[in-house]
This record gives sequence, C-alpha cells and structure tokens, in this order.
Amino acid sequence: MLSKRIIVCLDVRAGKTTKGIRFTGNIDIGDPIAMAAEYYAQGVDELVFYDITASSDERDIIIDVVEGVAREIFIPFSVGGGIRSLDDMHRVLAAGAEKISINTAAVQNPYLIYQGAKAFGSQCVVLGMDAKKVEQSSVIPSGYEVYINGGRTPAGIDTAQWAKRAQELGAGEICLNSIDADGTNDGYELVLTALISRTVSIPVIASGGAGLPEHVLEVFTETDASAALIASMVHYQRYTVRHIKDYLAERGVPVRRCIS
Repeated sequence: MLSKRIIVCLDVRAGKTTKGIRFTGNIDIGDPIAMAAEYYAQGVDELVFYDITASSDERDIIIDVVEGVAREIFIPFSVGGGIRSLDDMHRVLAAGAEKISINTAAVQNPYLIYQGAKAFGSQCVVLGMDAKKVEQSSVIPSGYEVYINGGRTPAGIDTAQWAKRAQELGAGEICLNSIDADGTNDGYELVLTALISRTVSIPVIASGGAGLPEHVLEVFTETDASAALIASMVHYQRYTVRHIKDYLAERGVPVRRCIS
C-alpha cells in the first residue's frame, strides 16, 4: 500500500507566511523560508507554497521566495498563485519547484492544464481547487461550487465535473480545499473529499480544516485521499510533523516515518 503523505502548506502574502479563517482575517505568522527549513527537518513529505494574492492582485508570483525555499529543502515542493502561462510554469520550475499548482488560471483557460502536462509531464501539474457548499442545481449537481481568485469569486462550475475534466486534460494531482472548513481547525470536509477522491483516479490532497491528529486520521480512513494538507496545527506549534506521523502509524495508517 502506498504511504499517505503529510504536506505542510505555506500561504504567503507580501513575502510572509500568513494564516486566516475561510480565506479572511489573515495575519502574518513568520518567514516562509525559515518555516520551510523547519518542516523539512521535522520530516514532512512535501511542501506547498501559495502566493495567495498573486491572482487576485493580477501580479506575478514572488520568485525570490520560491528560490529561497528551494535552497532549504530536498523534498517535493509545489508552488501556486499567479501562474497564468507556460512561461510562468517554466520560471517556477526553474526556481526549484518540482510541481506547479494552477487554480484560477486553469478555470479561465482549461487548455493550460493540457499545455503544462504536455510540456513538463502530468506529474508536475497540480489542479488547485477551492470549493464551497451551495444549493444543488442543474448547474451544480454535486452541491459544491468551484471558487476562484483566492476563494473570492464563484465560478459557476460544479466541483466534481471540474475534477473529471482536469484529469482528462492531464492534471496529475488535485489539491482540494474546502472554503467552509479552511482555517477552522474543526476537521476536513469529509463529504467533499470523499466525493472528489472517488470521482477521479489521480491523487487527491485533502485541504482545509485540520486541527488535530484525529482529523488527519479521519480523512485517511473515511475517504480515498492520498495526502493531507496541514497548516495551523503545525504553524502554531501545537503539533510537530513527527507527532502526527507517529499518531497515524500507531493506528495503522501507512506513512513515511521520520528517521532523524
């Protein structure tokens, strides 16, 4: 059985790691480069770096921060926010990232997924998807709608349908973030995560809401998620990556154990 991955998310705004609740009320909590080095030392499997205002501000991603993080870690590193073209993808990969995450730009130009997969391989292309629970309708049959521009703008697209299309276009992975659960520390949105992880055959990363090791266990045992994204529970030093992995391993979840 493949090991389940623990991925730490660094949301970055103006060069600082930031954290909010349901995409609002963000406060700066540290230096992303130093935090990346610490999580690497703790044994995290991967890191995700999101420049959370690059798309909404219509500016380029902060490449110097990407380069700084890449110098400190030797594990898979995904970068998203403000990536709108093949040239942007190339710049981010050249700066040291192993994967690029596209969200708003992919909705606005789905062909970008295909272009990225063809140029760099599907393993490099992650679809970032921010989803919110809404009334079911003929347009949104699953009851979960895709949002863009950092979770600010409803896209009028059904989450499950978009996940299927992204896989068909060549996305190698989906990072699924629940806007309703984001930053709450109340647990992942299990219904949404189960829906998407059973809709597609590519790996799905559960994101939004983890506050306890029990929440990570829950998403792995009750859905088909391949990985769990965490942030607040380690950013505020309530737990370490080692603590979370030990907790999971003791309960039968296959994880890559920390050896240092």
